[in-house]
Amino acid sequence: MIAKRGHLVTDSGFVGSEGFPSHYKPNRKCTWYIAVPEGHVVMLSFRMFDLEADPTCRYDYLDVYNGHSHTVQKLGRFCGTFRPGALISTSNTMMLEMVSDSSTGGRGFVAHYQGGKPHMDENQFCGGRLTKAQGSVKTPNWPNSDYPAGISCSWHISVKPSNVITVKFEKLDIEADSYCRYDYVAFFNGGERDDSRRIGKYCGDRVPRTIVTNGNELLVQFVSDLSVTSNGFMAHYSSVPRGSRTPSAGGDTIQRPRVLAKPARTTPKPKSAIRAKPSLKPVTRPSVRIPVKPTPRKPTSKPGVRPTLKPKPAKPIPKAGARPTPKHGTKAKPTPKPSIKVKSKPTPKPRAKTVKPTKKLFSKPGAKSTPKSGTKPKACKRTGTLQSNFCATDFVITGKVTSLVPGPRGSVTVDVSLIKAYRSGRLAITQSGPAMSVKLASTCKKCPGLRKGANYVLMGKVDTEGHGLLNPSSFALLYKAVHTKALATLALQPC
Repeated sequence: MIAKRGHLVTDSGFVGSEGFPSHYKPNRKCTWYIAVPEGHVVMLSFRMFDLEADPTCRYDYLDVYNGHSHTVQKLGRFCGTFRPGALISTSNTMMLEMVSDSSTGGRGFVAHYQGGKPHMDENQFCGGRLTKAQGSVKTPNWPNSDYPAGISCSWHISVKPSNVITVKFEKLDIEADSYCRYDYVAFFNGGERDDSRRIGKYCGDRVPRTIVTNGNELLVQFVSDLSVTSNGFMAHYSSVPRGSRTPSAGGDTIQRPRVLAKPARTTPKPKSAIRAKPSLKPVTRPSVRIPVKPTPRKPTSKPGVRPTLKPKPAKPIPKAGARPTPKHGTKAKPTPKPSIKVKSKPTPKPRAKTVKPTKKLFSKPGAKSTPKSGTKPKACKRTGTLQSNFCATDFVITGKVTSLVPGPRGSVTVDVSLIKAYRSGRLAITQSGPAMSVKLASTCKKCPGLRKGANYVLMGKVDTEGHGLLNPSSFALLYKAVHTKALATLALQPC
């Protein structure tokens, strides 16, 4: 039986949104108070999650608290269709609060809770109370293997009242995301019964600066979702006299590693390439001077004068040319006049000749560059919109790219952790436990350009064996909250 709201005082059970599995009602606020036996902690794992998506969860959301009031630490706020990882309290109580606005809704959520002891299995659970002057916190399985998927750890560190706590990372390697939504480690000033603001939230592989609390208590929360995992982290803490170190600024700092870490790795490559290309730059510079050389050829009067010298010795041959000879002779005296006539009569011809070679000179390098610049936009250009491509393709999905494996002839195999399938058709969808995924084949590594760890709206074709196909003209778009309503609306319309 799923409890829709109220007080839940049992060893284990289920909680779910009102009306589940139907859509939850608008303008509602439901609260659940969970209490397990003393000496145990509450372990909450989500089985299904579907709330209106928004990057900051402003409209519909579920808050989870580390106790039975709003004054304790908030373990997280969740929305969208990506199922959160498991959550663990530091005591035997936990509170859930779901809020919905007046507009778009979803199917809601279902979660299972149970009482347990955090240290019963180090490979599955972690956390606890630490009261020594110095120590360390680390993810499960460190350093032998990656941390498990779908876990949550809480460490409550407390030292002498006259001291503060400093934390220094030895290593950090957690699944990267711009907002650290999936896997992260977070630090809070105070214990589980304080309402202090979060110091910081970290993910990726960029080690943060030393963390300093403003008091003698610190709460550390680690959460991993049900998909990609990494090595984890190892951090050491110590107790120092109050006032000897400046407290960390805090203010809900979120380290955004994906934007910074990846370019930092890739930028040196083009820089080194640019340094290797200076040898080519002097080649290109003379090549630029070469087209300048034909410009002195523009004085067509010079070649025009040469042919005029040729007909001069030919004067005795064409006697009939005696008529022009007096004219030519008269014009030979005023050199500007023959030059004017030579320019006026043959000007179109030499100009056409000079223009043609100049066009050829510039068109050849242009022709080389234009196909390159022209082919790339043609190959990578996304045509149409969500609406125009929705019914024109075999499948429409939203998901997170978990791996990109290069194949022959520039192809790549794309593994996608499915968020939602709006049109699946014959597309083969595999399920491992509650997680669903698809495997797509892309004929071009750069078109469409996909990035591991990012969420996308993907549309493409399906072959006879159920394999999803992406080509350079396939519709691929970074998935944002605004796309949820548009895709839901299109899914209701007949194709």
